[in-house]
Amino acid sequence: MARVCEICGKGPVTGNNVSHAHNKTRRRWLPNLQRVRTVSDSGRTVRINACTRCIRSGAVVKPA
Repeated sequence: MARVCEICGKGPVTGNNVSHAHNKTRRRWLPNLQRVRTVSDSGRTVRINACTRCIRSGAVVKPA
């Protein structure tokens, strides 16, 4: 599973863990992806990976 939202394209971002001694090691922040059922353009129900921001904003149309 690619860790990318299928609606907005949000993916992992990278940065540094910084210790008290200011040592830096690389790290990743992953988006909060959920596997949800949604209605496609053709009216069929499909499963997609969507971030919680898209789900909350109504960009994901849930089946009735």
